[in-house]
Amino acid sequence: MSVAEEIRAESYVGFDSITQQIEHKLLKRGFQFNVIVVGQTGLGKSTLVNTIFASHLIDSKGRFTSDEPVRQTTEIQAVSHVIVENGVKLRLNIVDTPGYGDQVNNENCWDPIIKYIKDQHSAYLRKELTAMRDRYIQDTRIHCCLYFINPTGHALRPIDVIVMKKLSEVVNVVPVIAKSDSLTIEEKDNFKIKIREELVYNSIRLYPFDTDEDDEEEVQLNETIRDIIPFAIVGSENNVIIDGKSVRGRRNRWGVVNVEDQNHCEFMHLRNFLTRTHLQDLIETTAQIHYEAFRSKQLLALKEGVNQRPAERQ
Repeated sequence: MSVAEEIRAESYVGFDSITQQIEHKLLKRGFQFNVIVVGQTGLGKSTLVNTIFASHLIDSKGRFTSDEPVRQTTEIQAVSHVIVENGVKLRLNIVDTPGYGDQVNNENCWDPIIKYIKDQHSAYLRKELTAMRDRYIQDTRIHCCLYFINPTGHALRPIDVIVMKKLSEVVNVVPVIAKSDSLTIEEKDNFKIKIREELVYNSIRLYPFDTDEDDEEEVQLNETIRDIIPFAIVGSENNVIIDGKSVRGRRNRWGVVNVEDQNHCEFMHLRNFLTRTHLQDLIETTAQIHYEAFRSKQLLALKEGVNQRPAERQ
């Protein structure tokens, strides 16, 4: 019998309870999930986040009056909340980027966003390399970037291409078409096709990624997600009555958009993707791919700096 051959215990030992032990510790500690939202003012970033997590987590910071000054630079604003659902505690950190893309000249408006994401990697690395490090390092690394695309129905703007390409190198990017109810079904479908073609043409690698560890079910699920991306979404914190039932939606002169109806928009696909199927994978991918690439680069640079110092003294 080979060493790797499975051996069945003759009587019950009890080590199969290790999954319950792990679950108990994880539930007691809770989970951390960090999301950054990027897009122009007025695309409904705050509303969508509040709709996804069924809570009023962030207030709209958009401009509502013509005399209100345009922000001259992209700002970084983070808010934190603890959400509890069926005994599972989620520490949710939402990072907004008001001012992004709102100027006439938007050159380098993405720099503060890239810097913020890299700064979180750097802060985690410093804590990791500390001699007396914490048992559990507070994780502020960004696990997901929701990138909001203006529903023009034509093509991606040059700034969208540049920024998504830069972001995809440091974070998991998930593009969404904001306020998709402003497009007809045909316009929406054609717009999604154009966006996918531009993403491929510009070699923009978006999440989710397939790995060697994925089984057939996970590969198929990721393929299904990639067929939907970018998610055409509508967000709403308001309840409307449809056939005597209260649902979250938007009422306009033509009728009601039911946010949770998959025939109206792809909000449910996005929510399920972020919370029910890929939440843990977003966290792991951040650590194993994006942070690991940053960590390796920093440690190699540190090693090269140390090796150069003796030569300089000679």
